[in-house]
Amino acid sequence: MNDNQVAGFWIRLGANILDGLIIGLPLSIIAGIITGDYENEPISNLIYALYGLLVPVYWNGYTIGKRICRIRIRKFDFLEPPGIGTMLLRNLVAGIVYALTLGIGIIVSIFMVALREDKRSLHDFIAGTEVVHD
Repeated sequence: MNDNQVAGFWIRLGANILDGLIIGLPLSIIAGIITGDYENEPISNLIYALYGLLVPVYWNGYTIGKRICRIRIRKFDFLEPPGIGTMLLRNLVAGIVYALTLGIGIIVSIFMVALREDKRSLHDFIAGTEVVHD
């Protein structure tokens, strides 16, 4: 596959599930062991959020799940990986938008990735990114 082939819904979902299993689950277990609180784990949530924010910046647009699925985040219409500002827009600002819309934005994003030809979601538009196959 070439750099111009965009990644669709299922491969992106698979990469997110892998990230959750490989990074999120162990973080939750470790934080639960350390704090004794398995239900409310702000430490693991913060570390997981930092993982999603920083790893793509320093690892050429990949997270572990995306690397396994052979997809990556890049700036739209460019071959370069996202910078820290781009990832802040993609994760933090988009998260605020999703929260303010009470989750409707997430549903809209799912339909956008599933149905649009360019497979870009709301957070991709906010940050000026796309997810492509290697």
